[in-house]
Amino acid sequence: MFKRNIVFTHKRLSYNTSTAILTFAPSLDRSKDTLLLNTLNPNSSLQSTSPSSTTLFDQSYPGNLGITQFSSSNWEKYESLVTQYRYSSSHEDSKQLHLQIFKNGYTSDVFLLNTLVNIYTRIGDMVSARNVFDEMSFRNSISWSCLISGYTRNHMPNEACTVFKEMIRGGFPPVHYAIGSVLRACQVLESHGRRFGLQVHGFVSKTLNSLHEVVCNGLISMYGNCMDSPDYASCIFHEMEVKSLVSWNSIISVYSHKGDTVSAFKLLSGMQVEGFKPTEYTFGSLIIAASALSETSSFLLDQMMCRIQKSGFLHDLYVGSAMVSGFAKSGQTTIARKIFESMDVKNVVSMHGLMVGLARQKHGEEAVEVFVQMKDLVKLTSDSYVILLSTFGEFSRLEEGRRKGREVHAYVIRNGITDSNVAIGNSLINMYSKCGSVTEAVSTFKLMTYKDQISWNSIITGFDQNGYFKDAVMMFCSMRRNQVTPANFTLISALNSCAGLHLSTLGEQIHCEGVKFGLDTDVSVSNSLIDFYSETKCLHNCKKVFSLMHEHDQVSWNSIIGAFSDSDSDSDPLVPDSVVYFMEMMRGGWRPNSITFVNILGAISSLSMTELVRQIHGLSLKHHDSDYNTVENAILASYGKCGCIDECEKVFSRMGIRRDETSWNSMISGYIHNELLNKAMELVKLMLTNGQRLDRFTFATVLSACASIATLERGMEVHGCGIRMDLESDLVVGSAIVDMYSKCGRIDYATLFFNKMRVKNVYSWNSMISGYARHGYGDKSLEIFTKMTLEGQAPDHVTFVGVLSACSHMGLVDQGFDYFNSMSKVYGLNPKMEHYSCMVDVLGRAGEFDKMEDFLKKMPMNPSVLIWRTVLGACCRGSSERMMDLGRTAGEKLLELDSNNAVNYVLLSNMYALRGKWEDMKRTRGLMKVAEVKKEAGCSWVTMKDGVHAFVASDRSHPDTDAIYQKLKELKGRMKEMGYVAETRYALRDLEIENQEEILSYHSEKLAVAFVLTRKSEMPIRIMKNLRVCGDCHTVLKYVSKIVGRLIVVRDSNRFHHFVDGNCSCGDYW
Repeated sequence: MFKRNIVFTHKRLSYNTSTAILTFAPSLDRSKDTLLLNTLNPNSSLQSTSPSSTTLFDQSYPGNLGITQFSSSNWEKYESLVTQYRYSSSHEDSKQLHLQIFKNGYTSDVFLLNTLVNIYTRIGDMVSARNVFDEMSFRNSISWSCLISGYTRNHMPNEACTVFKEMIRGGFPPVHYAIGSVLRACQVLESHGRRFGLQVHGFVSKTLNSLHEVVCNGLISMYGNCMDSPDYASCIFHEMEVKSLVSWNSIISVYSHKGDTVSAFKLLSGMQVEGFKPTEYTFGSLIIAASALSETSSFLLDQMMCRIQKSGFLHDLYVGSAMVSGFAKSGQTTIARKIFESMDVKNVVSMHGLMVGLARQKHGEEAVEVFVQMKDLVKLTSDSYVILLSTFGEFSRLEEGRRKGREVHAYVIRNGITDSNVAIGNSLINMYSKCGSVTEAVSTFKLMTYKDQISWNSIITGFDQNGYFKDAVMMFCSMRRNQVTPANFTLISALNSCAGLHLSTLGEQIHCEGVKFGLDTDVSVSNSLIDFYSETKCLHNCKKVFSLMHEHDQVSWNSIIGAFSDSDSDSDPLVPDSVVYFMEMMRGGWRPNSITFVNILGAISSLSMTELVRQIHGLSLKHHDSDYNTVENAILASYGKCGCIDECEKVFSRMGIRRDETSWNSMISGYIHNELLNKAMELVKLMLTNGQRLDRFTFATVLSACASIATLERGMEVHGCGIRMDLESDLVVGSAIVDMYSKCGRIDYATLFFNKMRVKNVYSWNSMISGYARHGYGDKSLEIFTKMTLEGQAPDHVTFVGVLSACSHMGLVDQGFDYFNSMSKVYGLNPKMEHYSCMVDVLGRAGEFDKMEDFLKKMPMNPSVLIWRTVLGACCRGSSERMMDLGRTAGEKLLELDSNNAVNYVLLSNMYALRGKWEDMKRTRGLMKVAEVKKEAGCSWVTMKDGVHAFVASDRSHPDTDAIYQKLKELKGRMKEMGYVAETRYALRDLEIENQEEILSYHSEKLAVAFVLTRKSEMPIRIMKNLRVCGDCHTVLKYVSKIVGRLIVVRDSNRFHHFVDGNCSCGDYW
């Protein structure tokens, strides 16, 4: 009977090591000994002369006990034990067999002891299994295989590897089942087991076992799990002489888990060509492969379901669990739930698959419901609590998720689960971090008795994602001090925190750490390095990192294009490089996605490349990405910045119901950018009529537009709308309100609102500092700056532009230099071109021309158009011949650098006219004609109840012209009585004195103030002008303010002038 069993079971050997090992039952036929030994160990060269497999294996036969010593009853007893306990897996059976072995004197019987070891391993009692093994007087290769297999099955891979080493050192040749088990242990250890797995492969490659199916299947699985590439597993598979169904399933599983869907399905075709039918394991792997495809997963999964139903595996537990997980991960949670509910038998795996899918789709509450329904129906594992904790961070209300998470936290503490499983502690850290409770995440981390690499990574990532950048960086440094090797995700979080803190030096050090551990070759880490260097404005380093990458993915291209598109196109010549990278990406066969389009559109719109915007728009239509709101909004913004308002309106109208707040904001911004404020305001009203809620950025944009053209009434209207919508307290809107009032001439309103703000940011402070400076209240501007620093708000580059402007308008040369030098020495800010321009203006207005020339020579960069224009403006105010020469030099530089700007010609012409150099003035005017540029006509306007009234010099087109000129004549007479003398040098014409006075009398701002005075009102007079107020008009407005006893506020292209009782807020220093 036993002989028959040996033959039968040998034919049905499977991949289940424990079952296979037990099939080698003792035989009474000694003639079969050699054959059986050769089956177990085909390579006779591995046999040891010390107590080894042959001797020990022979000892396991009853014949070695002396067959004549067995009575009939004794043999029946032995046969009964073998039959009863061969496949046993109960704790009681292990005790009974152990007792029977001692009772009947079988303590030297290798087969029964191997059987006992197997039973202990099946019930998870590895301590008893090891004790039995250690007490065995004789062992064979099967004994070692039983123990190795047991350790692997009971999730003790390190112990399995250790026993395998002991087996080899003891001279016992490993059978293929021992090799298969130890390879599975290496597979579980992943990267840590890879080295030992390679050694095992090298060892068995010298034996005939290397060709055995079980060994090859183990190698396929081990390499598939431990290596990043499936190529190693593929080599083993293709070198196999005979491939079984298990072999095909193993290699398909490898490609499926690597996300190579195409290769997985090609292997399925090859498998079917070889005559193998897919099993439940095949379908399980293919479902994983199908769900990995982001675009066609739905279609492929539907096909898989039909094939599974046709094959009769629809109700299989393994396949059903895989389908639940696959549909859930692909976002089809409704179908996944239906499959789950229709399953006759459910287990913890199917529950986990559905919960993970629901959590990925942000349905945390539904995932918890599934857990509550199933917790009493399936056997929960530690993974169940890990997955449950991950769902709380996906609740729609994070406060509720945090509350539920605390309940589970209390439960696992009460049951002692946290101490025995580090994954639970790591999940708690992640849960608290995602719910925004960083303090509780830190407490959990500190209370963990054992921390692994994932623990450190979780807390660092938690700090980073919640904006605690400093804590994240400090925790990373603590991690390194504890000799914990960082992973790629650790580096990514640390680099992001350094970018948030603008710590370029520390970020470079972390970059070095990545190089040291070989993590810089990871694509995700390299992408993070590009983002880090982009945030810290080290664009040349972005180029270096990108060029050194071994491979690029979609994120790499998007990151490098976005890095250059975010640069300042006026000062950084690297911005066009984003277009170059985009072209390289397209040539490389990459398909741009929505993020690519948003980044490249941002770059080309900042460069005003209208034709390229149209081409990118066409490309987005071709790739069907134009239907994404983000892309459409970027197209809207690009057309608006390029001045193509018609295209803007077409895109906006086609969007229809797809319009979101950003769409409205982009369209409004487009109108504002193209100086169509009326259309912008109409769109705001339409937006409110349609029930669309204005967001804070829309409000800020509209307020900025009102500020740019000084439309106080419209600005106040928008402010009132903001109050009604409870947006006034918002920091962004509040800062925009302060800026609007200061630019619209109501510095008093700006001050009042600024003082009422409970929270202020750097933009709020900057608005007030610049506002006071613009209105001529330099002393108040500097007071605000002092208050800002005392309250702990760090200034930025914009702050110092306002501060230096205040010093310029007040003639504070020494103080201006102190502020300028403090930028780098105190605040760590490198002065930019605009700051150097401010200092040139400070020196020029103060008449310190020697210092100005010396300052220009010591500048670390070549003077820009802005600086030369400032120099020329200063020379216009000077009277020496030296200033004339410097002004001529500045003019030549301007015409060389910016020959198409009429302002440069006008400034140079005016300098010559003020000195009476009429020939030079005529020559400059001639150059303007050659360059085909035209001077912008001076225009002044006032806003009255009946609309906006605009005037140009000597204008007679207004309906009230006669009344205006009569009022001017009246004012002129009264001014002369008070001592007014026309400053004819501002006529800038080579004419007789009378004619020069005539020209000066009818400048646009004088016509505007005369018009207002024709109306009955005691309100302040507010005049806007597109150019700088001339000296004579400035004097006239001082006289008029004294004559009529009213406040006159004039905003020109440079600043505000407040005329009260014959004086101006600028103190005549402008």
